[in-house]
Amino acid sequence: MSADITAPAEVAVTAPQLTKTARQARRRRIRPSTVLTPLGSLGVALGLWYAASYLLLSPARRFLVPPPQQVLTVSFLDWAHLQPMLQALWLTAQVALVGLLIASALGVTAAVLMSRARWLERSLYPYAVVLQTVPILAIVPLIGLWFGFGFTSRVVVCVLIALFPMIANTLFGIQSVDRAHHDLFTLQRAGRWARLRKLELPAALPSVFTGLRTSSGLSVIGAIVGDMFFKQGEPGIGTLLDVYRSRLQSEDLFAAIILASFFGVAVFAAFTLVARLAVGSWHASADRP
Repeated sequence: MSADITAPAEVAVTAPQLTKTARQARRRRIRPSTVLTPLGSLGVALGLWYAASYLLLSPARRFLVPPPQQVLTVSFLDWAHLQPMLQALWLTAQVALVGLLIASALGVTAAVLMSRARWLERSLYPYAVVLQTVPILAIVPLIGLWFGFGFTSRVVVCVLIALFPMIANTLFGIQSVDRAHHDLFTLQRAGRWARLRKLELPAALPSVFTGLRTSSGLSVIGAIVGDMFFKQGEPGIGTLLDVYRSRLQSEDLFAAIILASFFGVAVFAAFTLVARLAVGSWHASADRP
């Protein structure tokens, strides 16, 4: 009889452990598709690139889409061509990261304030939407007149482009906390700021990091756009893109585009990793294979 009584208890104790172990093993296991799928898409992209160079364009017009090996030898393997691109990319990276930091701080702060007072949300959120919908190129001349045509204006462009996803996702996360959890804090007579600090902000972390990943890519785009229009000081990668376009340096143009794209992917991947480490295993997104 005692064996019959203790058996369910053993199952109840070991089941969560088995589930946790299975999750950890699934996250550690690398599936072949994880590697083969990106390699396959890369092969398709290179095939399309070669087809555009050799099948769609005549030899006289092949400079418009130079083949991959030509971009590799002329731009990536020639230090005289690669060095200015890397220097410009480093400046663009500084602009993007500074703009992302400012946009994240402003976005989270604005979302927290709007979550505390409904009248603030009704007053400020429409302007955040307008800021997102106004074409950035339309206000670039004003930004240059107000902040100059150097580093500061480039950062301002990044902030304007990357701000709205941080506000929208953070506010959504704070407002999406389960009602039962709020009831528990109400029973404990928790204050509004204690509720925010201990319940709403931790529960909103997945949404905050979703906004951060989105804003990171937009910040890179904003830095490149700022480089193209604000050319005082050292050139960024966007400045080089404009120069290569005007000079018809197709190999360098393609190489600069590839470098800028890789940088954007690297920033997105870095914040994805940070999100997984910060959120941990308690959120459903951590169970994705």
